[in-house]
Amino acid sequence: MSARYDTFLFDLDGTLLDTIPLIKASMRHALHQHLAYVPDEPALVRGVGTPLLEQVRTHVRDAGTHVIDDALVAQIAQTYIEHNLAGHDAQVAPYPGVTETLDALRARGARLGVVTSKPQATARRGLRVCGLEAHFDLVVGMDDVTRHKPDPEPVLHALRRLGVGPERAVFVGDSPHDMHSGRGAGVATGAALWGPFSRADLEPSAPTWWLDDVRVLLTSLG
Repeated sequence: MSARYDTFLFDLDGTLLDTIPLIKASMRHALHQHLAYVPDEPALVRGVGTPLLEQVRTHVRDAGTHVIDDALVAQIAQTYIEHNLAGHDAQVAPYPGVTETLDALRARGARLGVVTSKPQATARRGLRVCGLEAHFDLVVGMDDVTRHKPDPEPVLHALRRLGVGPERAVFVGDSPHDMHSGRGAGVATGAALWGPFSRADLEPSAPTWWLDDVRVLLTSLG
């Protein structure tokens, strides 16, 4: 192991698990059903990595609804969840190289954690379906913190639970929200370019490392 980094934190969707097509399909379905509105591709991706209710509120506002009705937001979110879970287990898979990279990092003695804006139960379901749950020392979900990415609190919460300082950790994620959260927590950040966000999307968040492939962690950072 590198003397510098012995703790690797990962976002879930778009970083470890290839869930983005399902996420987009579920959001399209829910918004069309309740509002007869379908966002364009950039709008669908923009909020990925933040809590579901925040994403729905943004889409409702973009649809031209001037007064945001919390009951309507909750209904849309529930329709999203039902659609998402119906296809979840058959459609979710780890990105290429993820399983072997996690295996190798564990073999080298690294501490591994997931920091996601999904609820614990949903996050663990995805990890379990992909055979990855046992690789991680902890999972920090939406329901574990009161402030969410891009706030640093989820990453700080993970560091506290693992008992490690920020100088020893890297947070790997695919979104600007991940990069801002990690940077705010004082950890190094790795921008996963295999997710839905482009390098141009991520550049303003100033990642410490650019990662074209998850296996780069083994040769450059691990």
